[in-house]
Amino acid sequence: MTNAALLRPAWTPLTIAVMVIGFIIAWPLGLAMLAYILWGDRFSSVKDTVQNMGESFGAKCENKATKWNQSSRRRPTGNVAFDDWREAELQRLEEERQKLDDMMQEFDDYSRELRRAKDQEEFDDFLNSRHKSDKKDVQSVTETKKTPAKTAKKAPKRPSV
Repeated sequence: MTNAALLRPAWTPLTIAVMVIGFIIAWPLGLAMLAYILWGDRFSSVKDTVQNMGESFGAKCENKATKWNQSSRRRPTGNVAFDDWREAELQRLEEERQKLDDMMQEFDDYSRELRRAKDQEEFDDFLNSRHKSDKKDVQSVTETKKTPAKTAKKAPKRPSV
């Protein structure tokens, strides 16, 4: 279900419930919901504008955080021994992170292979059980063809007296 289907400017059970709850809590909330139900479809451009503003704000914050991390990582403190130690530790942590990423990928591959093997085994069991039932059906059909139909026995004739 998409987000648009949950709360849209129409007379749906959800919007009516939200409107009633809004009137119970505070009448301006209910009135605002009523206005949204009646005229909300005319404000789609406002929704798009707010969404774009949020996306651009998030992108700006992300860029600033990335720049700050890069600048603080490379900026020397003036203490050469500390800077060397920090670079060595950061390099060690990066290598450790890479090892963990590799291990995680190996585990994912292993899990995927186990699931595939289990699925293959279940599928093979299904096919075998199906073939067995097919063979039983074929055997029962051939057995009925082999047994001759029983003929009605005639009563022995009585000798005439």
